[in-house]
Amino acid sequence: MDFRPSSAQQLLIATAREFLRKHCPPEVAQRIALEPHGFDGSLWRRMAELGWQGLLVPADLGGSDGSLLDVILLMEEMGRAGAPGPFVPSAVVATSALLAAGSAEQKKRLLPAMAGGERIVAVALGDAGNTLEIDAHGRLNGRALFVEAAHVADAFIVAARAGAERRLLLLPADRSGLAHFPFEAIGPEKIFELACDAVAIKSEDRLEPATARRDALAAGALARTAEMVGAAQRILELVVEHAKTRVQGGRPIGGHQAIQHACADLVRDVDASRGLLYAAAWKASEGAPAATEIAMAKAYASDACLAVARRGHQIFGAIGYCEEHPLHLLHKRILAASLDCGGVTEHLEHVARAIGLTA
Repeated sequence: MDFRPSSAQQLLIATAREFLRKHCPPEVAQRIALEPHGFDGSLWRRMAELGWQGLLVPADLGGSDGSLLDVILLMEEMGRAGAPGPFVPSAVVATSALLAAGSAEQKKRLLPAMAGGERIVAVALGDAGNTLEIDAHGRLNGRALFVEAAHVADAFIVAARAGAERRLLLLPADRSGLAHFPFEAIGPEKIFELACDAVAIKSEDRLEPATARRDALAAGALARTAEMVGAAQRILELVVEHAKTRVQGGRPIGGHQAIQHACADLVRDVDASRGLLYAAAWKASEGAPAATEIAMAKAYASDACLAVARRGHQIFGAIGYCEEHPLHLLHKRILAASLDCGGVTEHLEHVARAIGLTA
């Protein structure tokens, strides 16, 4: 299997790296993370000018007509830079759900504006903390936890129970009965509880088929895996540079075999995570069944990239725990990404079922 990016993908990677180096250095990412609003509209619009939010959107709907593999390569660079913004929930998960289950009117109304950075769609599709249910009168009640960027969303895509079934709904953010309440979080993302109190549901709010939820979450899991791999790659680069230049006892600490072995472990963890990611992303982009490969990549990278971050703190020592150093931002981003779109346990259970293991 040839993992080398195409010439167009190489241009995307190079453009993204240069753009993020110039417009989203660590001090900018830190500033946005510490702000109560936690969202930079100017940076979001500049990303849209490059066509990033529209990578999955067809050209006839104002998008860049890219592929999921393009998104994965971009997300690596965004993870490497610790770039803030609701890119995964809006430009990946919500966009995937709309493409798979939206009506022609819903796509025409939302996707061009989403690709242009003019609208943001948040999602509440996970099972954890989701008690949303459609009652006998056709109204939506309950709550969904851990909804990212609810405060800047123009609409929500939510999964709700209707008896024994799951329904997907597209709700405008200003619909009566919808409210959101912020959570305290260690990561840069702003997350919320989305509360629904007798929210009226119209026929045009439905997304069909509801199974699109599974594919949208799978795309999100791949994107979060790429984000973790990009952040871990940056930690590896910082650690190796530190080991070469930090002098202790008259020589660089990289001259000690213990540090060399630790750096070798980091390379192993990053490269193995990237290999699993690319294999899963390629299969998904080609339309082949990839659910198990995605679960393997997400589960492995979640543990491996966290191990990279933790070992990075050990090698850096005290400076790695200071807010002035970017390591803490990368570590928090990896930790948050490991929990989104399915945690390690959920994905390992999928792999176990796929190979015939049962409890």
